This record gives sequence, structure tokens and C-alpha cells, in this order.
Amino acid sequence: MRRRQLLAIALAGAVTLAGCGETANTRARDGKGGATVLNVGMPNGPQTENHNPFLTTSSAASLGYRWQIYEPLMMWNPVKPADPLKPWLATRAEWSPDYRSVTVTVRDNATWSDGKPVTAADVAFTYDLVRKNDALNSSATPYQSVTTSGNQVTLTFASPQFVNQQKILAQVPIVPEHVWSAVKDPTTDINAKPVGSGAYTLKSFTPQTTTLTVRTNGYWQELPKVKELRYTSYTDNNAQTTALANGESEWSFVFIPNVKTVFVAKDEQHHKVWAPPVLGIHGLYVNTAKKPFDNPALRRAMNMVINREDIFNQAESGYFHPLVRSVTGLPSPAGDSYISADFTGKEQKVDVEGAKKTLTDAGFSYAGSTLRDPSGKPVTLTLTDPAGWSDYQTSLEIVKDNLSTIGITATVDKANQDAWFRNVEEGRFDATFRWTNGGATPYDIYQTVMDGRLLKPVGKASPAGNFGRFDSPEATAALAAYANATDDAARTAALATLQKVFVEQAPMIPVGADNVGAAYSTKNWTGWPDDSNAYGAAQPTQPNAGDVVLHLRPAGS
Repeated sequence: MRRRQLLAIALAGAVTLAGCGETANTRARDGKGGATVLNVGMPNGPQTENHNPFLTTSSAASLGYRWQIYEPLMMWNPVKPADPLKPWLATRAEWSPDYRSVTVTVRDNATWSDGKPVTAADVAFTYDLVRKNDALNSSATPYQSVTTSGNQVTLTFASPQFVNQQKILAQVPIVPEHVWSAVKDPTTDINAKPVGSGAYTLKSFTPQTTTLTVRTNGYWQELPKVKELRYTSYTDNNAQTTALANGESEWSFVFIPNVKTVFVAKDEQHHKVWAPPVLGIHGLYVNTAKKPFDNPALRRAMNMVINREDIFNQAESGYFHPLVRSVTGLPSPAGDSYISADFTGKEQKVDVEGAKKTLTDAGFSYAGSTLRDPSGKPVTLTLTDPAGWSDYQTSLEIVKDNLSTIGITATVDKANQDAWFRNVEEGRFDATFRWTNGGATPYDIYQTVMDGRLLKPVGKASPAGNFGRFDSPEATAALAAYANATDDAARTAALATLQKVFVEQAPMIPVGADNVGAAYSTKNWTGWPDDSNAYGAAQPTQPNAGDVVLHLRPAGS
């Protein structure tokens, strides 16, 4: 998912929808004494109807309601990535020792919303559908075969899948064969009448609001207390924030500048924000294919003067991208157990004099306050991100000031979003704030930044990663070793190598962690995940969103 497209829409004028003084829940409480409707919002603008659960561009994915209609085999908690997967449509999953195959046992008490039973044949059909259609295989999983035996399904793969277990079992929506076998092109079909195994069915759709209603019978576990889910797509971040502040929206994933004043203070008893860090990070990618930034000493010096505290407090409103302190780039607490012994307890700190010494020791020099590279040229660079991504633009301004302390002259480019995506993927930039992939282990972070298998020459797109054109055979070999390892000792050794390369060569400057949290209200509904009960991601577009709704209870009940 291109999360930044969701998070950093330009902050335009606020839009307040009519009728916020009387909501469905107000009427429900007046008539029956308890809330029945949950109002979910996202700042994604008018939607085009598309309920295809596989397509990341569909309205179902954009707003998150696909995970209320459809379900995965297992639930994975990205807040506690090392925890075992939670059985869902499958009661168990057994991996082979080499992680080249997994056998899942499909539960026998689940039904589709049209009353037909969920079977192993449906599960096998789903994975075969993904295997045969690259456009549906969003994680590029190398499926080899899919077979069934009774209520069990066995998936085999062309390579070990230790690092992709949660992507395979907890991020693939299972669909009914009797419906989807008639679909001519599953990569484009809008799935106008969705039939799923989840607790909800589609009630209505408009470009502004999609409404789901709870099933009346046949769901395999206790039905949720929320009788109706209303997903409203607001024009932008500001409109979504306004709706949250006035109670019109009760659950969203949106960046809120000055969050304490703008949202929390409007109702301190009920307005909550939870942004737990996960194993995915944000930071400054440096183009290592460009001189003098091909010199690791320069990149290390840049890393030493970045003020992460300022970026966290000023650009991320003190919550949105939790501060990354470890020199390894791994966020705490999600990454703590993975930090190698060499770097345990070692944290980033601003050290301008140390950075200058690093530079002069490597052949850089100063002409007054201007840094010159070993050839004598002044060191300059352009920092770029899309114009509307306000948190990233503020981050770049801070970085610009930080770099000036070691004599680097930086300019900030407010790019067109589409052009930015293209230029970053093609390596046509000096430095840019961007995110990494995330997963159950640090593999995805380091693979996004350092994988030589993704290395492309400048001008050729590398959409999967290695945007900074970092060429390290040592890191590439360690990534392969980690992915193919069959025991923890081998994985620990590979990870230690990756961290050593990351720290010593600084291919990317880590700043903040990704988060899968939310802004929500406890006025009508309680049971949300938080620090005291971190049972899953709070973000309404995550695959475990159905589990979150199942935890909710009317306030006061």
C-alpha cells in the first residue's frame, strides 16, 4: 500500500457535512438506549464504486471495508509482530521446516453471506486465483502449487517464505469459488454484489459514503455489536479532522497537525489517538549513485546532524511517526528483540563536531563555512517530496537547516506527486523522505533499502525498492541468507551483517517509525486497541479491522 498517498493529502479548507448535531447514534440512543452505528472516515476524496477485495486501488481497499466483508485465514498483529498468528478462517497452519510449503486446516463452521458453506475448495480457488494473476498478487509471492485434501489446503512455493508468512496467511482475502469462477477478469471486475464470509454485507454505496449492515445469521462466531458501519470518504485531511473533532466521524487513520489542540482537546474524555510503531520506517533516502553522495562518510555525517526530535515534534505533531532512536533504524519496541549485540543500546544523537571530523578524515574540506568534496566542489543537494505532503515538507525544511551546520547547501523541491513517484523509482533525485516496506521481521525494512537484486541503473524504474541505488554485495547476500535460513542462528547472523552495513554505510537515514494506529472516539464505542490492550492494529484499513469491530461494545454497556 502506498500509505503516503493516503496520509499526506494537501491540507485544504475544512469541509463540515450537514447534520452533525443529530447522528444515527443519537437517534439510536434516544430510541433504544445504546449505539448501533459506527461512523468510519478516511480522507480519500470521492470514491468510484469497486468492491474487488484484491485490488489496492478499489474503494473497498481505500476505505478499508473489504476486511469487514471478506476475511483472511489468520489474523496477524503488526504491533506485536513476533506473536503467533491468530486462527480465523483457518484453525491452524503448519509450515514445512524449509518454509517452502504450508498446510492450512479450514474451519468447518463458516458460511458465505449467501448461506453456502466456506470450504477448502474455496480457499484453494482463492490462492490459485492469486497465483495465476500477478495483478492480484500484491506481495509477489512465488506460489508454485495449490492442492486440497479434505478440509486441508497445501500451498507450495518456489523459495522459502519465512519472511512472508503473515502476507500469505493474513493478508489474502478468501473469496467464494461459486461466485468468482464466473468472473471473466478478476483483475478489473468491480465485484458489484460482494459475497463474503465476514460479519457484514454491503447495504449501499455512494461516492461519499459506503454503508455495511451486519449479517442476520450464519456468521461463524458471535456477531459484532455494531449493527451498521458507515464509511465516509472526506475531501482531505482537514475535512476528516473536522469531522473527527465534532464527533461526526468516530474512527479514522489520518495525520492531524497539532493533534492535541485540534482533536484531543475537543473532548478529552473520549477523543483518543493511538499510533504504535511497527516494523516499517520513514527517513531520508540518499541517492548513492550520485557524487559525492556515493561516499559513505558523507552519508554518515549527514546522519549525525539530523535532529529527529525536531522532526518528530514539529513535522509529525509528536505522535504520527514514532521516533526511531536505534542506530540500526529499528523502532522500539517492535524491533528491540532483533537488534544485534554490537548495537544494543546505541542510539542516534546530534553530533555536529563529530560529523565534521568524519568529513575531514575522509578528504572533505571547508572553505569558510562551505563544505567541499574531495575534488574541491561545494556540496549541494536538492531535497524533494510532493508539495501537498505537509509533514514531509516540514521534515525537509528541518533537514535543510541541519545540513547547513556542516556546510551543505540544500534546497527544498515541492514536487508534483506523480512526477515524484516516477523520479524516485527511476533514481532521479538527490535525497527524499520516503517509507520502507514493513513486515513481521526487519527483513522488509532492510530489503527495501539495500537489496542489490532490486538495483537498477538510474533512469530505469525500481518500484519495489533500492531507490537510492545502493550497491552492497554483502547486504544482498545477507538478505538472501536471512530469507532462506532454516534456523534462528543463521537468521541472527544474517541480521547482524545487515545492521552492520546499514550503520556503517548509511544508505538511508532513519527518522521515524511507521504506525498502524488511529484517531477514534470512545463516546459511543469502547474496546479499542491501545497500549493497555494492544491486541491488533487500530487502522481501519488493516486486515485485522474486522477483529477490532468484534471487540467493540456500546459505551456504558
